[in-house]
Amino acid sequence: MKRIFRYIYLFIMGMTVSSCNYLDIVPDNVGTLEYAFRNRNEAENYLFGCYSTMQRLSDVIYNPGFTTSAEVVYPMLETQFFNASGFNLIRGTQNSSSPVLSQWGNMYRAIRRCNIMLENIDQPIDLREAEKRRWIAETKFLKAYYHYYLIRMYGPIILIDENNPVDVDIELTKRKRATLDESFAYVVSLMDEAIPDLPPIIENRAQEFGRITKFIAMAVKAEMLVWAASPLFNGNPDYIGYQDKDGRELFPAAYDPQKWRLAADACKEAIEECEAQGLRLYDILPVNGIRNVSDELKEVLILQNILTQRWEENPELIWSLNHGFDYQGYTIPKLTTNAVGMSNSYPSNWAVPFITTELFYTRNGVPINEDVSWDYANRFSVEIGNEANQHYLKQGYETVKAHFDRERRFYAALGFDGGIWFGNGQADEETAYHVQARGLPAIAGPKSLNATNITGYWPKKLTNYLSVMDVNFSAEAFRIPMMRLAGLYLLYAEALNEAESSPTEEVYEYIDRVRHRAGLEGVREAWSTYARNPQKVTNKEGLRQIIRQERRIELAFEGQSGWDLRRWKELQSVLGSPLRGWNVSGETTADYYRPVPVIIPLFSVRDYLWPLNNYDVVVNEHLTQNPYW
Repeated sequence: MKRIFRYIYLFIMGMTVSSCNYLDIVPDNVGTLEYAFRNRNEAENYLFGCYSTMQRLSDVIYNPGFTTSAEVVYPMLETQFFNASGFNLIRGTQNSSSPVLSQWGNMYRAIRRCNIMLENIDQPIDLREAEKRRWIAETKFLKAYYHYYLIRMYGPIILIDENNPVDVDIELTKRKRATLDESFAYVVSLMDEAIPDLPPIIENRAQEFGRITKFIAMAVKAEMLVWAASPLFNGNPDYIGYQDKDGRELFPAAYDPQKWRLAADACKEAIEECEAQGLRLYDILPVNGIRNVSDELKEVLILQNILTQRWEENPELIWSLNHGFDYQGYTIPKLTTNAVGMSNSYPSNWAVPFITTELFYTRNGVPINEDVSWDYANRFSVEIGNEANQHYLKQGYETVKAHFDRERRFYAALGFDGGIWFGNGQADEETAYHVQARGLPAIAGPKSLNATNITGYWPKKLTNYLSVMDVNFSAEAFRIPMMRLAGLYLLYAEALNEAESSPTEEVYEYIDRVRHRAGLEGVREAWSTYARNPQKVTNKEGLRQIIRQERRIELAFEGQSGWDLRRWKELQSVLGSPLRGWNVSGETTADYYRPVPVIIPLFSVRDYLWPLNNYDVVVNEHLTQNPYW
C-alpha cells in the first residue's frame, strides 16, 4: 500500500545535519527553508519530516514501556543481534553521564522541526486553506506528543512554544523548565487546538493512512490527563520540595482528585468519538492458514490476532505507527528439526518471567491466588495433559498444574512446555505443534524438540500465527499498537473509579466489555462466585487493584505495562525481587520444574524519572538534575 511515510527517510537524510545542542540558536536547516516551503509538495514533505521522529518510537527495543516492564527479559548483557541496552535497564545500568534510551535531545530537535513548520506554513501559495488548517493541526498534535513523551520520562520539562530567533543572545537559549502542571497544561492546550481541524477518519487510505485523525488525538489527550492524575505526578511525596535554581516547586505538592475527573471526561469523549467512527473490539476469526480447528482454539486465535492483525483490517486499533515489529525470531521456540539449525540467526530467547505469567487469571476470571477452586499451593507440581485442556495443552504430556485451567488470554499470550502452538505452517489443530522446552531428547518425532530460553516461557502474543520457522524463517509482518480500544476502555474505568467515591455501574461496564471478549464472566459475578475475598470488587481500593491487573493482562507485551507501572508507582515493587523462571538446565521433569532466579533487577525511586545528561546540566545553569540523580 502506498503510504505517506515512504518519503520520510530520504527527506530527513537530506534535511538533518549534526547539532551540538538540542536548543541551537540557529535552526539546523535554516539555509533550506525557502526551498522547503516554496510550494505545497515541498511543504508536505516537510510535514512528513515532522512525523519522522514519532515513527521511530514504535521500535520496541527503544521503548521503556516494553523493555523495563519485566514482561520480557533478555539473557545477555551484550548482543550481536540488536541493541539490548533498554533490556539491561532493569539490571541497574542507568546513569547520568550517558543516559540509556534518552530522548531529551531527540525530542527537542523534533519540536524545533514542528515549530519551523508552523512558522512557515503560510508560504506555499498553492496550499488550500482547509488543507493548511489540517496540516497545522497535525503539526500541533506532533508537537504536543513530543513534549508529552518528554514529560513521561523527565517530569517537568522545557516548553518550546517558539524557536529562538537566529540572532538571539546565547544566554536566552538557556531556558528554564516549566512546572509539571504547566507542562501538562501546555500539551493539553495544544491538543485542544489541534482536535477541531483534524479529519474524523482518513478518506484516502491509499495515500494518507497512518496520519493523525480526530479520534487518535482525543485518545492521546485522554492518556495525557490520566498521566497527570496518576500517583507518580499527582502529589507524589517523593518529589515534594524539589525546586529549580530559582526556588520554584516543580512538582505539585498536594494530591488533586479533580485531575481524575478531567481524565475520566476526556476518556469518555474519546470513546464516543472512536465508536462513532466505527471502532469496536476485535472479534474476527482469522481464516488464512486455518482449516480444522475447534471453537476453543478459534477463540484463542482471535485473542492472539488482536495484536498481529494488520492495522488496516483491525477495527480495534486506534493508533499505530509505521515501524513493524522486527523481532519474531526471538519470540518463537524451535518447533521443528530444521528450525533448531537456525538458532544462531534466530535465537528465540526473549523470555517471560513468572511475575508476568502469574498475572493471568484462572478460567474463572480471578487471580490464581484468589480462586477458591484453583490449587494455588500446588501449582508447581507435575500433571499430565488431559482431555479437558486438550485445546491448550498436549494430551499425555507432563507439565505443571500452573498451566491448567487458565483463562484464554494466558494461552493466547504465552508459549511454554507442553503448550499447543498453533500455526508455524500447520493449518489443522490435529497436527498443531506443541512446545517441548525441557532439556530432553526428542521423544515424539520432529514436533517435540529441545527448545528453551532462560525462563521456559515465550511471548507467543508477539508471534503472528502465520509466521514460520522451519527450513527458512518467514515472518508475517505486524505493528505494535500505540493505543487500542480495549486499553482506552480500561483507562476510562480506572479514571472513573478514581474520580468517584465508590465504584459505579459504568466502571464495571467498561471492565466487563474487555473481560467478555476474553470469554470471562463479569468482574462482579466472577469475584462473588470464585474469589477468596468477594468484597474486593465492591470498593474503590479493591477495584483499583483489579483494574490495574486487568490492564496488565489485556495489554501484555504491547509496550504499555512499563509506562503504567511507572505512573502507578508500582514498578519498584515489580522489580524489587528476583525475576524467576524454570530451571531450564534441569535434566529431569522434576528438576526442570523448579523455580529459580534468572535476573536480579536493580530499581530504586530515582529510576522512575530519567536523568538529564550531566553535560546539559552544566551547559544550562538553569537546569536542575532530576530527583535522586
